Amino acid sequence: MGLNLRRVVTGHNKAGKPVVIFDDRGEHTSSWRPHMQQQQLWTTTDLPVEIDSVNGDKGHRQAGTTIRGGSIFKVVEFGPGVTPRIHRTDSIDYAIVLSGEIDMELGEEQLVHLNAGDVLIQRATIHNWINRGTKPCCIAFVLISAVGNSAIG
Repeated sequence: MGLNLRRVVTGHNKAGKPVVIFDDRGEHTSSWRPHMQQQQLWTTTDLPVEIDSVNGDKGHRQAGTTIRGGSIFKVVEFGPGVTPRIHRTDSIDYAIVLSGEIDMELGEEQLVHLNAGDVLIQRATIHNWINRGTKPCCIAFVLISAVGNSAIG
């Protein structure tokens, strides 16, 4: 396993001209369990997002599965035999399967098989990711803070 994505973050200089603020590769990777790795690319702590200034690397911020009132953009690689982690986010999650295939266990009664190119819109549901294949599955996630009776962590 080894996420090594290139991340390019733009902004503006003091004169208001567009500039590249960060251009790096493989930054902010971590693993919460065996056979899983993530690369957190950017986070916000407010919605709407204040974009006039960048005070530090927002990909470096400590974040769990969601940030209340904010957002997280990350890519996760689930290897074959990834250790189960049944959980619920308090966010609306946009997921795009970039490569491989994976099963999403939804509660205890449903299983959804996803392949490269599939898109999932997950609305604060209890779930688990299961890779029964022989190759890693890579998924890009955008998690946006949500409210409602189902959005409990």
